Amino acid sequence: MLSVLTEQNTNLSDIELIKRCRQGSKSKQSSDRAAFRLLYRRYEKRVRATLYQLCGESMLDDLVQEVFFRAWKGLPKLRQPKTFSTWLYRICWNTACDQRRAFAQLREQSKMLPKQEPFEDSADLNQMHYQALVQQGLQALSFEQRAVIVLHDLEDVPQKEVAHILDIPVGTVKSRLFHARKALREFLEQQGVVL
Repeated sequence: MLSVLTEQNTNLSDIELIKRCRQGSKSKQSSDRAAFRLLYRRYEKRVRATLYQLCGESMLDDLVQEVFFRAWKGLPKLRQPKTFSTWLYRICWNTACDQRRAFAQLREQSKMLPKQEPFEDSADLNQMHYQALVQQGLQALSFEQRAVIVLHDLEDVPQKEVAHILDIPVGTVKSRLFHARKALREFLEQQGVVL
């Protein structure tokens, strides 16, 4: 019998939570939702940050919900629960790619580029300006370079996992990371940022 999951159960491992999700769905109990809710709370900020860096602020809440909806639906098919975080980043990547394709179709139909909303932060003006410049620099990168730099440098995902998430060789990850960092550095220097 599954125990009731509460806020005190947040120290359970991903593997245990996934196991409870699967057992709950087989026995039609509510603990599958409670276990998934804990996974959601554990990963929501990372998913949101990754999607923000990849796609910007437009439709961010919808994209986060889409990632977790896909994860919920796909959880029974997850072969190795110990790779949940890598699998979830892969879903983020796929969702971002889908969003990028949808935006490209809209741009083609309307022949207008979407406007970026201003970056909001409660930090001081200089910090806000720097963060806005970094965001502009990231947006100037190719989508593939942006994905590598966001996952590795901003989300601290190891290169081997990045390769698995993006389904590319580790050497390609290293190459894209090198070129992305170089391009971002050059962009910031052009904007007057001393590195």
